[in-house]
Formats: sequence, C-alpha cells, structure tokens
Amino acid sequence: MATEQLLPRREQILATAAQLFAARGFHGVSVADIGSACGISGPALYKHFASKDAVLAEMLVSISERLLAVGRERSEQAPDARAALVALVDWHVDFALRDRPLIVVQDRDWESLPGDAREQVRRLQREYVDLWAGRLREVHADLPPDSARAMAHAAFGLINSTPHSALLPDARMRELLTAMARSALGI
Repeated sequence: MATEQLLPRREQILATAAQLFAARGFHGVSVADIGSACGISGPALYKHFASKDAVLAEMLVSISERLLAVGRERSEQAPDARAALVALVDWHVDFALRDRPLIVVQDRDWESLPGDAREQVRRLQREYVDLWAGRLREVHADLPPDSARAMAHAAFGLINSTPHSALLPDARMRELLTAMARSALGI
C-alpha cells in the first residue's frame, strides 16, 4: 500500500477500502478496520465519509463514472467505429487488470450499495453498455440493438473475469484478454 500513501487521503481510503472489501466482504470490514489500514482512527474516517455505506457508494459510483468518461473520450478520439472498439477494449482491460478489487466488490457487495447509489451506478453502466453497443452496430451493420448490448455484456464478463482468471503475469494476461475480447466482438 506504499503507493496509496501518495494519494490524497480520501482516495487512499477508497483504495484501501476496496482492497479490504474485496478480501473480506463489505460486512466483514468495519470502519475501524479501514481506518487502521489507512493509518488513522476509525472515527477519523468520518472526516472524509459520512459512513461505511458512503465509502461503498462513492467507490462504485466513481468507478462507473470513470469507465464511462474515459470510454467516451477514447471512442470519440478514434477515427472509426472499429478503432473505437479497439480503444474501448484496451481501456476496459487496463481497468480490469489495475482495479481487480473493484470488480470483486461490485459483484459481491452490490446488494449492500444504498438504493440511490445503486440506481446511479445502473444508469452509468447502461450508458457504458450503450456506448459499446452503438459502436458494435456501426461495425456490424445488421446487428440488432439487443444483440449488440448482449455482446458488450459478454465482453465485460470475459474481461472482468480477471480477479478469478488472471493466472498469468499482467502483460500476458493483457494480451490474452485483449485478443479474446476483440475476437468475441468480431473486430
């Protein structure tokens, strides 16, 4: 966690909490555990977040916002739809290899997310899926919208398997995931 000491305290708390939640589950981690892992007291955590629920909410909302914002940026900068999909795959593979704990937390602790945050994450994720689906439909002209969304979800499932499937060094895993996702998307 040495690199986390270079992060602003709020970001350090989020990164540390993600690791703890991924390892022990949201309900298996206390505010005191998070504070201790960050080198502060549990009550000091409340200077940064109103509750442990607020930590989880910000963690999952912010990663959904980042996925969408960077995805849009990469898609818009691409010269064509195929290049946009390549850029989206590369971006998502980078995320999956770098932020494995967030994938675990999203999968396992979704039900612990406060309702308003859950709706916000769902909305952001739908927009992210639609970004991919729109580009897929540009590459595959006769692809129905529901099939394009299903393909995007399937690619996410493959790429987001990294917490369980990353048995290779990251560079080799990146090559494998990228090749498999591009193949699955027909690009």
